[in-house]
Amino acid sequence: MNFHLRGSTSVILMSLRPGAPYADSVKDDGKTLIYEGHDLARKKGGPNPKRVNQPRTLPSGKLTQNGLFFDAAARAKRGDSSPELVKVYEKIRDGVWAYAGLFELLDAWEERCGRRKVFKFKLVPSGDALNTEPGQERELPHNRLIPTVVKVEVWKRDKGKCVMCGSHDNLHFDHDVPYSRGGSSLIAKNIQLLCARHNLQKHDKIV
Repeated sequence: MNFHLRGSTSVILMSLRPGAPYADSVKDDGKTLIYEGHDLARKKGGPNPKRVNQPRTLPSGKLTQNGLFFDAAARAKRGDSSPELVKVYEKIRDGVWAYAGLFELLDAWEERCGRRKVFKFKLVPSGDALNTEPGQERELPHNRLIPTVVKVEVWKRDKGKCVMCGSHDNLHFDHDVPYSRGGSSLIAKNIQLLCARHNLQKHDKIV
């Protein structure tokens, strides 16, 4: 978790793989991302991070990343500010992170996980949230989130490189038929790997 890593945009790294250290998940048929907060940092002689509450503040009283994201979500929920914009990256396999898109942080809460409390953060793809009154639920008209199983299939099929130029750098999972025009995120044949340059050139054009 990186609150305001660059300017006004925050960054989180998520994983939906079996055995991932945090319980991130996708809900509502791909419309909502639920991201789990971070554990207490592991220290020699200290408690097991998985057996204590996830921290909101440091011993100094300064907010942790959990606390910064939590307060930002609370401000947006009250209508005091616009939702925090968050760039989300998903771990596909060891050493491979895929950009999942720009999201809006809409809500945050604490919940019980065994004997401890963990933070949960609700995010939806930016630009798809319908205008609603503060406190009301927002709905998404399209399934923008590409399931992990589809990403893995596409990565193998396209051999981890841009289908346009063969580049292995700064790759994005791109919709062949854009989701804004009804393209599905749920089938591999509508998803392809593009480098950043060719992804920007394409935009929402069907090629």
